[in-house]
Amino acid sequence: MTSANQIHNALYLAFQRVQWAELRNSVPLTLNETDLANLRGINEKISLTEVTDIYLPLSRLLNLIVGAKQQRGLTLNQFLGHTPPKRPYIISIAGSVAVGKSTTARILQALLRQWPEHPQVDLITTDGFLYPLSELKRRGLLQRKGFPESYDMKLLIEFITQIKSGDASVNAPLYSHITYDRIPHQYQVINQPDILILEGLNVLQTGQDSTFDTKRPFLSDFVDFSVYVDSSKSLLKQWYVERFLQFRKGAFANPKSYFHHYSHLSDEESVQIASNIWDSINGPNLQLNIEPTRDRAHLILQKGPDHLMDQVLLRK
Repeated sequence: MTSANQIHNALYLAFQRVQWAELRNSVPLTLNETDLANLRGINEKISLTEVTDIYLPLSRLLNLIVGAKQQRGLTLNQFLGHTPPKRPYIISIAGSVAVGKSTTARILQALLRQWPEHPQVDLITTDGFLYPLSELKRRGLLQRKGFPESYDMKLLIEFITQIKSGDASVNAPLYSHITYDRIPHQYQVINQPDILILEGLNVLQTGQDSTFDTKRPFLSDFVDFSVYVDSSKSLLKQWYVERFLQFRKGAFANPKSYFHHYSHLSDEESVQIASNIWDSINGPNLQLNIEPTRDRAHLILQKGPDHLMDQVLLRK
């Protein structure tokens, strides 16, 4: 009987950190410490060494892949004798809460912008496509926020369809981590970028994950290249609790914060509440809906302690 590990080994090429770093092939580092400070997420310790060893080789790989796709498009257009609208190359970044998806997305955006073949690189998160708080409450989904059913998938699919069709000036709803809600009547305008990076919990889900209406399109149907940021469940829970403690001193202290009532908790109370939230919401969502999509990714970044990548898996 074929084991899960055998299937995994058949699908991916595994690179230890040193091996992967060698694939940088002299790509220059265009970020400095100030740039990195602006890209770093809460409770992350990412360094320029991490960018050099992990993200520069990935930037080089993506540049080669995007270039090949662009060249294929030019060849097809020449054959057909017409010029279609500009269609962005779409990269998705998936993974658990607290794994560092947002930081990975921001660093990739900054690096990919430096390549002359695709200078316009936009980034959106799927947070803006969560149902508004009022709708989540109406549907009884407030404690399921982040689960697949908490997203307005019709709106998200309409958005990504317009992007992939080459439409100009497509609006993506904005989300506030202060109010924990979609911002009414405010949008990020996406205007035919060369590359669109799409970051979110469930961007790798397909019809295999749905128990209903599997004929409808899924977000993953529109993605050209997918990245999954991975780590052990124990580290993810630890990072979530540590991030909660950081938020308690930072964002939660804002009187307008949805979680302002947490700002007065003691360390012990904060750890207990964060652990309960992880065990009742984020942990189950990871196990049921996010982790099962991991092996569909084109590339898996595996993190060890201190948020440092220790292995990269590249689909064959």
